[in-house]
Amino acid sequence: MKNNADALIFHTPICAEASQIGFDATIEIVCTTALAVFSIAQFLRYASEWRISMAKQYETVIGLEVHVELATKTKIFCGCSTEFGGAPNTHTCPVCTGMPGSLPVLNKQVVEYAAAVGLATNCTITQYCKFDRKNYFYPDNPQNYQISQLYLPICRDGHVDIKLEDGTTKAIRIHEIHMEEDAGKLIHDDWEDVSFVDFNRSGVPLIEIVSEPDMRSAKEVIAYLEKLRLIIQYLGASDCKLQEGSMRADVNLSVREVGATDFGTRTETKNLNSFSAIARAIEAERDRQIDLIESGQKVIQETRRWDDNKAYSYAMRSKEDAQDYRYFPDPDLVPLHISDEWLETIKSRQPEFKSEKMERYAKEFGIPEYDIEMITDSKRLADLFEETTALCNQPKKVANWIIGEIMRILKDKSLEPEDISFDASNLAKLIALVDAGTINGNVAKDVFVKIFEENVDPEQYVKENGLGQISDEGALRATVEKIIADNPQSVADYRGGKDKALGFLVGQTMKAMKGKANPGLVNKILKELL
Repeated sequence: MKNNADALIFHTPICAEASQIGFDATIEIVCTTALAVFSIAQFLRYASEWRISMAKQYETVIGLEVHVELATKTKIFCGCSTEFGGAPNTHTCPVCTGMPGSLPVLNKQVVEYAAAVGLATNCTITQYCKFDRKNYFYPDNPQNYQISQLYLPICRDGHVDIKLEDGTTKAIRIHEIHMEEDAGKLIHDDWEDVSFVDFNRSGVPLIEIVSEPDMRSAKEVIAYLEKLRLIIQYLGASDCKLQEGSMRADVNLSVREVGATDFGTRTETKNLNSFSAIARAIEAERDRQIDLIESGQKVIQETRRWDDNKAYSYAMRSKEDAQDYRYFPDPDLVPLHISDEWLETIKSRQPEFKSEKMERYAKEFGIPEYDIEMITDSKRLADLFEETTALCNQPKKVANWIIGEIMRILKDKSLEPEDISFDASNLAKLIALVDAGTINGNVAKDVFVKIFEENVDPEQYVKENGLGQISDEGALRATVEKIIADNPQSVADYRGGKDKALGFLVGQTMKAMKGKANPGLVNKILKELL
């Protein structure tokens, strides 16, 4: 570029593209100046941020509808199994497939789980509630209606407190929690261009947790969902596995100018099966609505489906209101009365939640706050910690194994803590083997992989595979002497003041002993001979 005029002509197509995302002609000249400092790629990457800062300021308003499959063994209105993963249409009966003349019978455990979640989220329990029919037609809905609750939901007016990035807390209000039945599942075969219906999920008990529109960012949404999931898992009401659909979130989102009091037109985004997908869908939908508003178009109230692979959403149908579903009381189910005595029984069964556990762990086990935070972030990990510690009385060592090896394996295998299936007794035995000097730390890690994958007894496994630690000083000394003789340069480096050379020699000795040498004894012998 030789001068500003050349720059203006050269960058005209780029500025035209910038104009499409919200810059006016005056700002295009500023853009040209900016390009003298930033590269074109940098400019385009930050263009949307500049648009927001130089044009109108928008606020995102978000409310969630969270569906949670409850951990009952049978469905909400029949005795069919709720087990995940069965062959298609094998967990069905006339009730959950909507056959004429079949009658629903309410599962008592569903009511108790729903009330327990309501109590844990500071809701008022509706002690006189009833079920309603939500009428709509879809292939996976065999009755052509869903049994739900509109007029008298079991829980109302609650809240969940979330922690924000600045350390403050924010209350996210819960409008209601209601009980309902799940629909079946459509399986699309793109090759044959047909869809199949699996009714195994039809009639699986759900609670739907409907928040108020109190969230303002994807980060607040994720914090709210993580808090809800933790509460429900501690209650044992659901495993909340997003990948299996036992926890699903629909995002209701609108935007408005900062300072405005009226809500904008909202859309509902579905097909969100991970926290990361939810965050990406929120960002994309926010930007899409802002683009529509700034280009003079209207946001349409509709339901949209998110395609995470394409990072794009598309319209499914217009967004219905309650009157579109023609709700009316279900004539086959009598109203439900939750007595004071029944409610007190449910309250008495409420477990120790994360905050209470954290306080107790600090007093009882004396482990660091970081360890406590990490362990209590999952009920499964907390249970494993307590069970193992009760057996070996080594809380810090148990915490180290959980935060170190267990979390590493979970991450590597893309598993959730709820997928852990080995016995706490086997982890306690492994810790005891290391403490006794029977195996060293490196061998213990290898043995633990077998424990994690196959739940092997570590004592038996070590014995059968000859993994016991070698602490025979005579045998170790002979090996160390050979290592010293074979590595004169490392010996010279160590004697010249390079301490790292000792680590190399230790590693070579451990390799020669197939990892079974006592590392402390190896260090001792090496230092003596050097």
